[in-house]
Amino acid sequence: MGVVEWTITETPVDHPDAVALMREYMDEVASRYYGRSVTEAELTHYLAEEPGTDLVPPTGAFLVGRRGGVLAGCAGTRVVAPGVSELTKVFVKPAHRGTGGGPRLVAAAETAARRLGSALMRLDTRHDLVEARALYAKTGYAEVEPFNDEQFAEHWFAKTLS
Repeated sequence: MGVVEWTITETPVDHPDAVALMREYMDEVASRYYGRSVTEAELTHYLAEEPGTDLVPPTGAFLVGRRGGVLAGCAGTRVVAPGVSELTKVFVKPAHRGTGGGPRLVAAAETAARRLGSALMRLDTRHDLVEARALYAKTGYAEVEPFNDEQFAEHWFAKTLS
């Protein structure tokens, strides 16, 4: 069997595929944080709090990844200051993990950030998201001093985009 290819496309955040991925992403990160499955009411609340509506042109982008044509992951970026973008919503569905999608999604978000005029990409993440922290280190991000006081931020990373 040959290698199953990833394709990544910029997609409006209100597209059904983007909505489905954002829902799965939020369900996983919230459930991991609480150590239990979140309820439908909680998930609806979290999605309303973090709708991703700033991941749209001209100051943001939302990327949908497919592996072999199957919806498999996502990533987003948004300009947060002149020349600075934030990497967010990096998610690979469990069935597609370990297939190279994470680095491809991060690279696609970096390309979008450059197009948006950014020379620096930064992000924050939680301590329990060890796979995310490993992905960021693998793709060239260095841990930096805190640059925000977000409730769930426990690790901060940055990368110069060349």
